[in-house]
Amino acid sequence: MSAAPDSDGEHEAALSVNTVAVLLIVFAILLLFYLIHIVLLPFALAGVAAFVLTPLVDRLSKATRTPRAAAAMAVFLAVAALIALAVYLVVPSLISEAMRDAADLQSIIEQPLERALGSGKVQLLGAPTSASEIAASAVSALKQKVQGGDAIAWLLGSAFGATFGFLLTLTLLAYFLIGGREIVTGLLWLFPPSWRPVCARVMVRARPILFRYFVGVALVVVYASLAAYVGLGLFLKLKHAAPLAALTGFLEILPVIGPLLSAGIAGLAALQQAKSLWSIAAYVIYATLLRLSIDQIVGPLVLGGAGRVHPTLVIFCFLVGGVLFGIPGVLLAIPAALTLKVALAAIYREPVSMHSVKSRERLRA
Repeated sequence: MSAAPDSDGEHEAALSVNTVAVLLIVFAILLLFYLIHIVLLPFALAGVAAFVLTPLVDRLSKATRTPRAAAAMAVFLAVAALIALAVYLVVPSLISEAMRDAADLQSIIEQPLERALGSGKVQLLGAPTSASEIAASAVSALKQKVQGGDAIAWLLGSAFGATFGFLLTLTLLAYFLIGGREIVTGLLWLFPPSWRPVCARVMVRARPILFRYFVGVALVVVYASLAAYVGLGLFLKLKHAAPLAALTGFLEILPVIGPLLSAGIAGLAALQQAKSLWSIAAYVIYATLLRLSIDQIVGPLVLGGAGRVHPTLVIFCFLVGGVLFGIPGVLLAIPAALTLKVALAAIYREPVSMHSVKSRERLRA
């Protein structure tokens, strides 16, 4: 008769030990990521790309009846070819544009300053100066920096680091596409045996949400880039419309702050090239229409309920991720919040949201 209480006590003790073990594992992983956050970016980019492309690999392997590794290599080579084509088409024009801007840097700085300060002298820090003098001083200081040995070494180091990071990302993408299932199994093995069913349930429930989020973000980036090019290049006829449009799309990855940055940068370019008040008003109309189309039409359409997180939580996750883990933390802040939301729902055995409840009801019907 006394065996049951002892058995219950042992079960509760084992459960508490496993809970402590899981918390220690999670803490150790976060600490490790914090310590190595400088090298996390290629792993994060390759991991997200592999996560999105894995269903394509599975379908290709099933449709062609080829080994999964062969299908993964085929998808990887296709992606690498598309990237190489984009680099071939875009990078030379960007370099030539950058060289032209560098040759005319003083006028690029001087024009917006002259519109803001006027063409005459103004008092700045107690001394009279003009927009042309400020621009000349800025260009002179920049030349001194570039001509210094430290600046050249920094530029060469940055170029080498960017090239190495790009090649490392491609290499990791190939490995993740081929052995992604083994990696997931290894992650699951980190947790105590009694927690593995819960962790597996979290992975199953989180996968469609994260997949729709990542694909939705990619579609938003593509739409924002194309729409920005139409607005900036064809409608407003601004110089450097292509890089500005690409920057607009890329910054859509960053919640809240990214759109503000892209609007500010494109706004400065529009102000610099503005010829009348109508030019400024046209840019305001463009920026408003772009924001409304993304926030009210494209975003809800492609993301649906996948990224439904309260705006204050979005800002908090965005800032915490950036402070702790840098750019990878910024990119993965919202997916981490969504995963935590799914994990808590799985542990508490509750639906993730009313959207998921309605979906299950429709499936049962």
